[in-house]
Amino acid sequence: MEGSLPHGRLDACSVTALTPHSAKQFILDNTALMASPHVPEIVLRLADEAHDLWQRTEDELVEIGLPPPFWAFAWAGGQGLARYVLDNPDMVRGKRVLDFASGSGLVAIAAAKAGAAQVIAADIDPFCATAIRLNNEANGVGIEFLGTDCIGTDAGWDVILAGDVFYDKSFADSLMPWFATLKARGAEIFVGDPGRSYMPKAGLEPLAVYEVAVTRALEDSLVKRTTVWRFA
Repeated sequence: MEGSLPHGRLDACSVTALTPHSAKQFILDNTALMASPHVPEIVLRLADEAHDLWQRTEDELVEIGLPPPFWAFAWAGGQGLARYVLDNPDMVRGKRVLDFASGSGLVAIAAAKAGAAQVIAADIDPFCATAIRLNNEANGVGIEFLGTDCIGTDAGWDVILAGDVFYDKSFADSLMPWFATLKARGAEIFVGDPGRSYMPKAGLEPLAVYEVAVTRALEDSLVKRTTVWRFA
């Protein structure tokens, strides 16, 4: 995203380092409530083209105590997966759903709107707790937040949803045995992915393909061809 935020905002945030508890005003100041392009039924607090939240230097983000703000963007895999959930509500209706690496909470909100009995949005970024709460309230749904690393755990979820999780090799390698274990005991696992580098090459059934509008500054493209997969 081009341009920069008004310096006053950054200075104001730099006076006192952000904490997850003080994040609400920062999120409100640096995002706008808008619909994601591929899922217009859902509104999120997102950084728009006028807010270069992602483009700030790493030093700036560290100074204000903010990890990379994945929660401020509707990534292609998540948009595709959320679209599929809304269009196929039977996959989650009445079920216990985990939205893994939830970010903005987009996919979790889609699951709640589709009639899931319980939705847990899991993300280890503590700022996601505030971002997801704001997005949850904006959409009038009820989702829970889990801020601990749940890889390797099993709380009996019926469905696991995961968008854009295969961007890092070590992370992807840790996911596959966990997903396999959950699948073996009967859970259904669905992944939204626009061709990330470490997407598995086998054991997946393609369910739908979407052309998803994205931000060029983040994805080097205006549209990403995104596939929703089911672990077979």
